[in-house]
Amino acid sequence: MNPLRIAVIGVGALGRHHARILAGLDSVELIAVAEPDVETGTRVAKDCDCAHVVDYRELLSDVDALTIAVPTFAHVPIASECLGHGIPVMIEKPIAPSLDQAASLVELADRQGVLLQVGHVERFNPAVVKTIGLIDRPRYIRVERLSPFAFRSTDISVVHDLMIHDLDIVLTLVESPLREVSAFGFTLMGGHEDSVQARLLFENGCLADIAASRIHPEPVRHLTAWSASGCVSVDMQTPDLTCYCPSPELFAGPSPLQRAAEPGADIERLKEQVFTEFISVHKPEIPSADALTEELQSFVDCVRNHQPPLVGGAEALRAMAAADRILDSVLDHQWDGHASGAIGPQARRRRAA
Repeated sequence: MNPLRIAVIGVGALGRHHARILAGLDSVELIAVAEPDVETGTRVAKDCDCAHVVDYRELLSDVDALTIAVPTFAHVPIASECLGHGIPVMIEKPIAPSLDQAASLVELADRQGVLLQVGHVERFNPAVVKTIGLIDRPRYIRVERLSPFAFRSTDISVVHDLMIHDLDIVLTLVESPLREVSAFGFTLMGGHEDSVQARLLFENGCLADIAASRIHPEPVRHLTAWSASGCVSVDMQTPDLTCYCPSPELFAGPSPLQRAAEPGADIERLKEQVFTEFISVHKPEIPSADALTEELQSFVDCVRNHQPPLVGGAEALRAMAAADRILDSVLDHQWDGHASGAIGPQARRRRAA
């Protein structure tokens, strides 16, 4: 079988990793990288043993598929032209700067019958994959995604930059319409929100608290979910996964409190039994895999086999719609009795009060 001819558009902080990984896949021929910065493009092309072009349009007649890793504001015009030429595309998250633009891009892909994958790379994180398989009908989810300020993706808020990953994961886990959203955020470094706390209430009663910040001293990526079967806690960065489940001993009784009330009860011993006999603790093994490599390989496989992607247009739109509701809530948040919107020394309102 002939290798799939792919090019990467945009080889900055993330795109250069697209190029590096694709160049190493046996099923792929990386024919070129498109990058307007000649020095950067030439360097990446040399490292990946492929051609460099300044204008991506030069490649549209020579490729079987494309990945797009340009700044968010350029997603729609570039992806629209590629999809219009019938070329399957993987575009980095967020799919577009706004929900309306995202919807137009998805509609174009559907009309053209062309594969569109969106780069929600956490769905390919082996820790997340394992976690999603272990959570049954969650009742409460708490997620934190905190990061030092990277001086990139500053054209979008932290909701579209970081929180969008966890919105996609939470919406996948809950599988219920979103009923209510309340959120608070502030802008510290520039014109968009740098830290946001959001609470989501779903029609089935599940609650999710999601925190995202790009002005944190060190990276944190953690998810905890409570369901009828117990609690799952995952560090998506380490990765480390722990499951806590009520044991048969706990259900059989007598309860720990009944035992503590018995004459001569050994309270210290009972404390030790909480996470041994009453609550079972299990640490499932997480496969060793690189999420971005898995994502790009999945894209290649979907193009080859004419299969829908794990995260396509519909999933991206679902996350974008939730992100919009969170940003609206941030801007409408009442602070000292006034609709302050995004607060902070660099804040500015982007919607009418």
